[in-house]
Amino acid sequence: MKRAVLLAVALAAIPISAALAQAPVPAAMTPEQIVQARESGFILSRGSFVTMKAAAEAGVDPKQLVGPSRSLARWARTIPTLFPAGTNLPTSHAAPTVWSDRAGFEARAAAYADAARQLAETAQTGDRAAFLTQWSAVAATCAACHETYKNPD
Repeated sequence: MKRAVLLAVALAAIPISAALAQAPVPAAMTPEQIVQARESGFILSRGSFVTMKAAAEAGVDPKQLVGPSRSLARWARTIPTLFPAGTNLPTSHAAPTVWSDRAGFEARAAAYADAARQLAETAQTGDRAAFLTQWSAVAATCAACHETYKNPD
């Protein structure tokens, strides 16, 4: 009986799968959309980052901050992909060095990702003081990148 139900579900899914395979692929994002997306991501990550510190300082168990810390690390790993050639627009806050020193830029993003990963690991221990210390280390990686790869506001 169980096999018959699974077979029926699989057979019913075939037309849906075929329809999805024929669906049009969305057009690529424009450079303007990419700049807007990365700037939105930076704003959201900054908000989450500041909120984590405030929560820890207010006495929240750092174990509750593992998820946001992991999200921050995932965001950091994504950053270089949001700076393709052709997106150094006048509306962007990115400095030309993002593209002229790509290896350095990617190294700074990797340092940020590693520090954020360590923040998540520290949060898992529940040690608030260690979490706040690592939070400062993450903030330092952000500042180091901004010094070279972000135009002043």
